[in-house]
Amino acid sequence: MSTIAIVGAGRGLGLSIAKVFGRNGFDVALISLFPDELDELVLTLKEEGITSAGFPADVTDRDQLVMALEAAKERFGRIDVLEYSPYAGLDISDPTQLTVDAARGHIETILYGAIAAVETVLPEMRASGSGTLLFTTGGGAINPYPFLASTNIAQAGLRNWVYNLHQVLAEHGVHVGNVAINVAIGDHHPDDVPHAHPDQIAPLYWEHHTTRTAPEALFPAQRA
Repeated sequence: MSTIAIVGAGRGLGLSIAKVFGRNGFDVALISLFPDELDELVLTLKEEGITSAGFPADVTDRDQLVMALEAAKERFGRIDVLEYSPYAGLDISDPTQLTVDAARGHIETILYGAIAAVETVLPEMRASGSGTLLFTTGGGAINPYPFLASTNIAQAGLRNWVYNLHQVLAEHGVHVGNVAINVAIGDHHPDDVPHAHPDQIAPLYWEHHTTRTAPEALFPAQRA
């Protein structure tokens, strides 16, 4: 049995990704800041016949994150796929007025947490010559939105690192990919805001894991 660890698991995209992989035979390790929500997710997945377990952790606390991933490995044997997508909040910030303190939270959550997670799972993936590392950014990581300056910085840094990892690790059997989502996620948004249900987006992660080619998938896909 293979295992996916979803860091930043929640009722939205994280749950949809868990269902996609679970329906394809994966056990699911759910990592989130909120223990009560993790319990709900485990019960929801159990109703669909998917084996999962929750591991509470704050991704900005490196020790907690590492302990959660190690506990997941102990529970399921190993982690075959890591998906990293914790929600760092929607911070409206002007690039001309950005401060170090304003940028720090997004960088800690989006970039530094991802680095710590990879540090924990990558050695075993390289040793086995297999594994998948998946990440999530917004469309602003590619074409920045000035009103999301702090988020754009962190996500662009993550995306750059993902591309570098992709180039280096492919020859070692480890696939690395990013899903760039250029819409709001969920159904509760004004009609003039492009949005999509997480179930529409989650299959891209499975496609990444199975095709193991391009370093990035875009949602919605770019038209020629």
